[in-house]
Amino acid sequence: MNIEARGLTKAFGSVSAVTDLSFEVGAGVVTGFLGPNGAGKSTTMRMMLGLVAADSGTATFGGRRYADLPRPSDAVGAVLDSAGFHPAHTARDHLRVYARMGRYGAGRVRQVADLTGVSAFADRPTRALSTGMRQRLSLATALLGDPQVLLLDEPSNGLDPEGIAWLRHFVRDLAADGRTILVSSHVLGEIEHMADHVVVIRDGRLVATGPVTELYGTAAVLVRSPRADLFAARLAENGIRVERPRPDLLRVLGLSTAEVAAAAAAHGIVLHEITPERPTLEQTFLHLTGGSR
Repeated sequence: MNIEARGLTKAFGSVSAVTDLSFEVGAGVVTGFLGPNGAGKSTTMRMMLGLVAADSGTATFGGRRYADLPRPSDAVGAVLDSAGFHPAHTARDHLRVYARMGRYGAGRVRQVADLTGVSAFADRPTRALSTGMRQRLSLATALLGDPQVLLLDEPSNGLDPEGIAWLRHFVRDLAADGRTILVSSHVLGEIEHMADHVVVIRDGRLVATGPVTELYGTAAVLVRSPRADLFAARLAENGIRVERPRPDLLRVLGLSTAEVAAAAAAHGIVLHEITPERPTLEQTFLHLTGGSR
C-alpha cells in the first residue's frame, strides 16, 4: 500500500508550515523523512492522518484518504508522540483499551506486547515508564491492527543504544514483509542504517527525494601510493579532478575504484591502498538543507 502526498499546504496564521509538498512512499522499503527542526515534518504527518486540516492538497494510502479507509487502524498505524497515556493505566491496560476500540482480541494484545518488548513492563503504570518504554508502548499500540502502513515520528527518542539497534532491525523486518514505512528522525546516523529512501524537506518544501545512495553526490576514491605525485599528474592530464589530503594520499573524484585501478595499471603506478569514499548522510543533509540554523 503506497503513500502519495500531493500539494500538501498548511499555514498557521501568517506562518507557512508546509507549502505544496508532494512525494511518494513505496511499499517494502523504509523511507526516512528528514528536515531541520521546524521544517514541517510533524505537521505533514498529522495532515496525512487528518489530525491537522490541510489548507490544500491530499494524502492517500493505497489511493484512499485516511478518513475514507473502512477500518483505518487496520491499514495505517502511527507513532506521533508518547504522551497520550492515562497515568493510572498500566501498559497492558492501555493496549486493552485500544484493542477494544479497534475490536481486536486479547490475543493480539499479547502478540504486540511480545513483539515490542512491552511484556517486560506490562503491569507497570504508564506514569512510571521511561521515555524509551513509552516509545515501545506507542509502537505496540500502532501495531494492534497489523497495518500495512506505519508512520513513525522520532520513534527512537528515549531509546538506549540496545533499543535503537532493536528498532532498526524491527522496522527493517516490517518493511521486508511488504509494509510501507515512513520514519521521521533527527538521528541521521540511524536513518542511514535504517532507510532505503529519503524525503528531505526544508521550510515546508521538498528539497530532495530518492534512494539514499543517489543523494550522496560525487563519489570519490582514496588512493595511497609512493608515486602519488606522478599518478596525480597523469590523472590531471586526462581531466580527472584530484585532491591531495596528504603527500602520499590522493582523493580521486568522478571515477570508480575499478577505473582508478585500471588507470594506475596503465601508467605502471604501484598502489598501497584504494578505498571508495562517499559523504555521510549527515553531510548530504546539511548540504541539502543549508546547514545547521
